[in-house]
Amino acid sequence: MKRFLLVLLVVLLGWIAYERENLWAFPDIISAYTAKEYCSCRYVMNNDAEYCRGYVKQWLPTSGFSDDVDSKTITVSGMGRSNSAQWLSERQGCRLNP
Repeated sequence: MKRFLLVLLVVLLGWIAYERENLWAFPDIISAYTAKEYCSCRYVMNNDAEYCRGYVKQWLPTSGFSDDVDSKTITVSGMGRSNSAQWLSERQGCRLNP
């Protein structure tokens, strides 16, 4: 049994080392996806705010969320990262801010 757990631990550590770049990018994806999708739902599709909050809700919660209606900018924080998206125009839609 101990040998099996040791082999399992080595395999798990090997997988983590192999996928380290993807695992490092994951926290950024949560807040970026939420900001971009909410912006598109709210300002491109013109849905109400409550519907769009439900539309972008994920099983990993976000720690911060702000919707600046005047500038049409959404800022979302989660898992230690923060991203924002802004509505540009009817033709261009929403874009993640760098």
